[in-house]
Amino acid sequence: MKIKSLKISNWRSINYIELDLQNLMIFIGQNNHGKSNVLSSLLFFFGELNCNDLDYKDGTDELYVEIEFENLDDIDKSTFKKYLTADNHIKVRKSATKGNKVEYHGYLEIATEEWLKDGAEKQFTDLKSAKELPLGHYLPDSGKLTQKAYKEARDKYIEENRNEINFQYQLENDPFLGLTNVASGIFGDVFYIPSVKDANSELKLGTNSSSIFNKLYSRVINQISESNPDYKEAKDKMSALMKILNKETVEGTKNEQRPEELNVLESSIADELKSWQTTIDIEITPPNIDDIFKVGASVWINDGIKTDITRKGHGLQRAVIFALVKSWAKLLMNEKQKQEETSENTEAEDNTKKSKRKSSSSVYFIIEEPELYLHPQAQRELFSTLVDLSKTDNQVLLCTHSSSFINLENYKSICIIKKDNQEEGTKVFQYLDELFIDPEIIKQFNLSYWVNPDRSELFFATKVILVEGQTEKIILPFLAKKLLIHKFDYSIIDCESKDKMIPYIELLNKFKIKYITVYDLDHQTGKSLDAINCADKSSTLINSKIDSSLGQYIIFENDIEEEIGITEKDNKNKPYKALTTVNDDAFNISDSLKEKIKKIFE
Repeated sequence: MKIKSLKISNWRSINYIELDLQNLMIFIGQNNHGKSNVLSSLLFFFGELNCNDLDYKDGTDELYVEIEFENLDDIDKSTFKKYLTADNHIKVRKSATKGNKVEYHGYLEIATEEWLKDGAEKQFTDLKSAKELPLGHYLPDSGKLTQKAYKEARDKYIEENRNEINFQYQLENDPFLGLTNVASGIFGDVFYIPSVKDANSELKLGTNSSSIFNKLYSRVINQISESNPDYKEAKDKMSALMKILNKETVEGTKNEQRPEELNVLESSIADELKSWQTTIDIEITPPNIDDIFKVGASVWINDGIKTDITRKGHGLQRAVIFALVKSWAKLLMNEKQKQEETSENTEAEDNTKKSKRKSSSSVYFIIEEPELYLHPQAQRELFSTLVDLSKTDNQVLLCTHSSSFINLENYKSICIIKKDNQEEGTKVFQYLDELFIDPEIIKQFNLSYWVNPDRSELFFATKVILVEGQTEKIILPFLAKKLLIHKFDYSIIDCESKDKMIPYIELLNKFKIKYITVYDLDHQTGKSLDAINCADKSSTLINSKIDSSLGQYIIFENDIEEEIGITEKDNKNKPYKALTTVNDDAFNISDSLKEKIKKIFE
């Protein structure tokens, strides 16, 4: 199963937010705006993080994290049957109150008709009157009407007539699944990789280790135990040895094969305890033989010098962690493919295995700043792996400051985190509708995006400056630095032409990102009337697309070259010639250009 939606209330910097989650979620935003708080709320829900008084939003005494799950498999549906909605979703809230215990509660679909509610079995005890209800034909024809029979009839009626029944969806008062404490991992496995993590912990082996390497290694041991005859023989001999160490056999009779040394040891200690009227029995519980092969196992990293992972650089340590994630992802994808290939032949066997499992098989990867210590190429490779991983039965949730993890193909996965002030707290923004309706715009935008993938940095900017070409992209920040007004948190995006600005404006409008559009008037001397009219038409279209609550526009008198005093037109090496001009000691910025640059960078 996967997370469909998330609600967070009074958690750290968050007053209240609601989110729709995709298989891949990319949380972006400025530092200290709440990205990590969204991820930590999920860790709290899954039991990976305990709650303390510092986790409550200032001035509050209660908090909760609520998740709606979808894509439940047959075992999930069985485990959480009580909470299933008509569309096979479940919704669960984990809440905490200062000074009180943390609790889970599920949402229930409760029928509005009195005779379908819980407790109705206590009211309708007469078989004759109960038979007159719509569920009557599900009741026995004779005999005493028991509460069990009424409940079974009610459940069957609801199951077969769900579309005709009115339901209320409300939070239950009783604990989730009727349990005081929800079992760890019941919603699936969580792999959390924080921004700073000891790589050694991910290579740890042991019976209680939840590291990815331990899971990978355990699977290999299990495969060996099932297929290797020497391994099987060793296990059988070790098991037999353990059995002869106890006083009694498995059948409860005296063990004649028990080593005398153990009997002597027990007698010796018992003699010392006579005054206490006490004896002792040494009983050997056979361990899981597979765990023995984890004891003493070590992992060494050899990059020319063989050492443990802690003696390597942070970049290599981070690479090893994600190499484990990739290996785990590959294993899960291979297993899924095999299951799909053999599903028809092993359906009965799979159902038998699943019926014994209570926890969900879902896997959630929660990752903070995956780009840390990785060079750009490695970042892009890792992102590709995480995208592939999210396409299987897993969910990947990450926060990042790297544009390498932004791709318009996955725009619904992008969630922008903002915090304008402490009182309002952290806010979130997603865009889940169609990004562009016009196919031609989609084609143009995708083409320009693939040519310049660095444009994805606009999602991280506090303000975006849209320009027509390279000359403006070079000259504007250069002059802004001269005027001491340049801002590094503003991104300048080269749109390639005036007409290609439209998709960027629409994109920024939809993601509520502030921007300013800088374009040329294009009324240069010598231009034909048709060319001028065409330029005016493009300018009018740009202005009509600008959302005044987010964007503004600046118009250069004809073009940037004329603004800086270049009168001779030369389409070759325009950016270089413009930069040479403004870098000359004799160059002076005109008052009109100065005002425009100030407005651009205000």
